[in-house]
Amino acid sequence: MTPLLRKIGLIAHIAISVGWLGALAAFFVLNIAGLNSQEVETVRSAYVAMNLIGRFAIVPLSLAALATGFVQALGTDWGLVRHYWVLTKLVLTLVSTVVLLAKIPLMGRAAVLAAQMAPSNPDLRFAGTQLLVHSSGGLLMLLAITVLSVVKPWGRTRYGLQDLQKLQTSAKPNPSNAC
Repeated sequence: MTPLLRKIGLIAHIAISVGWLGALAAFFVLNIAGLNSQEVETVRSAYVAMNLIGRFAIVPLSLAALATGFVQALGTDWGLVRHYWVLTKLVLTLVSTVVLLAKIPLMGRAAVLAAQMAPSNPDLRFAGTQLLVHSSGGLLMLLAITVLSVVKPWGRTRYGLQDLQKLQTSAKPNPSNAC
């Protein structure tokens, strides 16, 4: 990957990831409003908006972050399995995306319940509480991924160390070929 293409890819990955974090923060705030408000219209609009944000912002951004992360890992020297922090980010992103995709029906159910029933409905409260737990966990995962991106802890994997040794060995001059 050329340096310019790598920078463009990195900018895209960061922008998409920040968008995912921001959309999830908005979802979280609406979730709290939906659970705590006594206003029928606030509760209804909060869950309808959460459903829209979840389906049309959070899901596409999570998939795009995963895709651009793969491109960055495979197209740069960081590699996909050369460093523990990259591998950990991949696993956390995959887990977050899978859980998110599994919760799409719950988002839709909460929106339908909110539109059809009273805000004090126990089914709506249960769905809202589940969504709050999962959005809280999602925010923590995305913050952990952000920390990993900045701190880059743990060093190289076994494969990364072998790869580094191969590079160092091939870069050393061979004394038997000396004139």
